[in-house]
Amino acid sequence: MGNKNKLQRFAENLTFSNLFQYRYEEVVNGFFLKGKWKQDFFKNDHPLTLELGCGKGEYTVGLARRHPERNFIGLDIKGARMWRGLKTAQEENLKNVAFVRTRIEQSEFYFGREEVDELWITFPDPQIKAARERKRLVSPRFLKRYALFLKPDAIIHLKTDALLLYDYTLEMIKQDGHILLEANEDIYGSGMDNEITQIQTFYEKKWLEYGTPIRYLAFRLHPQFFKKQD
Repeated sequence: MGNKNKLQRFAENLTFSNLFQYRYEEVVNGFFLKGKWKQDFFKNDHPLTLELGCGKGEYTVGLARRHPERNFIGLDIKGARMWRGLKTAQEENLKNVAFVRTRIEQSEFYFGREEVDELWITFPDPQIKAARERKRLVSPRFLKRYALFLKPDAIIHLKTDALLLYDYTLEMIKQDGHILLEANEDIYGSGMDNEITQIQTFYEKKWLEYGTPIRYLAFRLHPQFFKKQD
């Protein structure tokens, strides 16, 4: 994408009422919607689903279309990519969709304790080098961060093409006593036919063209992770 297109998208992003993007110093001491997304923004008490690393927002928007009885927020740092999801939500008048432009490391500044009912992590960077394990979005470091805003019974969904990340997540689930709900090494080869396969991201379509198996995990965090953290 050329710099001109990026600048145009960044400019249009500023016109969307469902995009929230702030500097670290503006949210670290209190984001005005933290703990209040349902009542103050969505104006309802529907369950809230968060997608981390939402990219173009295919999953956030796709789920919102199917579930008007739920609220959806996509979070990513790439504003030019997020523009597509914002634009689609506006064109389709989807009132149950919002986007947050920030780093995932800062997600806890935007959501209050037990505010998020469900979490999707779709095709994250697998961080292949062992030295970068802590940067994997399913590492204990990140899972503890999610526990700051997830409900204790929240389901975490992971879709990935990376066998390394799939195996690593299974190991983390076993190691820390999380509750495994489903594990599938090839969702298309297994005949799965639901929103997990029917909604596809840009990267998912790319990997499918190469014949790469798409893997899926669903799990809940161990109750120990929800004990008050300093």
